[in-house]
Amino acid sequence: QIQLVESGGGLVQPGGSLRLSCAASGFTFSMYSMSWYRQAPGKERELVAHITITGNTNYADSVKGRFTISRDNSKNTIYLQMNSLKPEDTAVYYCTRRQTYWGQGTQVTVSS
Repeated sequence: QIQLVESGGGLVQPGGSLRLSCAASGFTFSMYSMSWYRQAPGKERELVAHITITGNTNYADSVKGRFTISRDNSKNTIYLQMNSLKPEDTAVYYCTRRQTYWGQGTQVTVSS
């Protein structure tokens, strides 16, 4: 059974940092590219960052230079390091395997 479990969300002040984790199980993790998406209230779900099996990455323009996606194949986990957070980063963040399997999401709220 394929499972993706996100963690690490929370409330943070503008300018702060958070690191999200997504633990995967039920498949050969190292053989799949993975992504982080987010969905803010009243908005469509959007791609935040993507990492290939070789570690190549790409990012939404809105997070370039602030967010970093990484993976640890020994732990079957991907991460999203989020720095210089802004109120507009407030959303539920999801990890996904090729937009077929999704985690339950973790809430990130950026507010003073």
